[in-house]
Amino acid sequence: MSNSSVEQSYSLAKQRYAELGVDVDSVLKLLEEIPISIQCWQGDDVGGFESAGGLTDGGIMATGNYPGRARTPEELRADAAQAMSLIPGKHRFSLHAIYLEHGGQKIERNAIGPEHFAGWMDWAAELGIGLDFNPTFFSHPKAAGGFTLAARDEGIRRFWIEHGIACRKIGAAFGRRQKTPCVTNVWIPDGMKDLTIDRKGPREILRKSLDDLFAEKIDPAYNLDAVESKLFGIGSETYVVGSHEFYLGYAVANKKLLCLDAGHFHPTETIADKISSVMQFLDEILLHVSRGVRWDSDHVVILNDDLRAIAEEIVRGGFLRRVHIGLDFFDASINRVAAWVTGVRAMLKALLLALLEPTSDLRELEIEGDFTSRLVMLEELKTLPFGAVWDYYCHKQGVPVGEDWLVEVKRYEKDVLAKRQ
Repeated sequence: MSNSSVEQSYSLAKQRYAELGVDVDSVLKLLEEIPISIQCWQGDDVGGFESAGGLTDGGIMATGNYPGRARTPEELRADAAQAMSLIPGKHRFSLHAIYLEHGGQKIERNAIGPEHFAGWMDWAAELGIGLDFNPTFFSHPKAAGGFTLAARDEGIRRFWIEHGIACRKIGAAFGRRQKTPCVTNVWIPDGMKDLTIDRKGPREILRKSLDDLFAEKIDPAYNLDAVESKLFGIGSETYVVGSHEFYLGYAVANKKLLCLDAGHFHPTETIADKISSVMQFLDEILLHVSRGVRWDSDHVVILNDDLRAIAEEIVRGGFLRRVHIGLDFFDASINRVAAWVTGVRAMLKALLLALLEPTSDLRELEIEGDFTSRLVMLEELKTLPFGAVWDYYCHKQGVPVGEDWLVEVKRYEKDVLAKRQ
């Protein structure tokens, strides 16, 4: 599409939205200020660089074998930079502890430090982006028994507490270097595969472990702590220690961010409705936006009803400054750079759709009890020229409009990805 066509379509769309009292220029300025935390693990199938063998066990599984997987930190950084060049706006990058650069030395997870992520900090500084962080409580001999922070074995439990402490210090180093708070998110796979007798005991242990892990105070200007729940996992189908109720209580009592992962609840649940509930008691939350198909399968995020509902709840509730939006999916069956671009652009489209809604007018109709008008308006909004606004936003941000970005991904695949063996 030519630049003149994009601008002409935008002008008409802008007029149509203005008829509803929506200032589209202001909406685009606001959208530009919303960073999405892009997950590193999409680029290499959650392999990391801790060892040449990649993942061992622990309930994490990427499916597919599409060629071109990043094999080194340099390759992963190049792929991520390519993806970000095709996404409008300035975003963040989220790392897992297993993505350290160890210089060929064996570094145990409770001994990692900021120096092992210096390359990542330099790269992020060059791009002018923030970094987020995640301890890796899986794919390790000391996680093979199914328990980490909730382990009854004191030696195993202490090892993982030390790992969490080390990761918080890395997060603080990220925050200082990038001059934006790093969100360090704690998720553990602890649970039981089959019938469980003692559900209370492991949760008592986990609570004590978290208290020890978070004992050192860190300036929130540098690091923000988050805790993430799950309903079930591979090998923990019956019981997960860190349930939603457990972590909600812990986050409220200890002023931590609660992470709501779209794939970590029952398949019929949506996290959208939970946002305004937990925000009554929490200052900030973290979202891991994913797409589960039948189970927590971490499909690439697309612009579907669930994603729109999440964005609408954030915008309608006035939570944009209090919600940290991160993505969490890993699809190895398609081009990994394309997966990143598709997911982030879908999240931004959902936010734009929500921002273009005349929320105040719709809320007033609801308060007045005019549910007929509310329903009619919501239906009419679906056919407004949102696409023209999105195309213009991409154009003004200097990234490809429409599907033109796929041409760049295909070129990158031919020139770079296809040469990886």
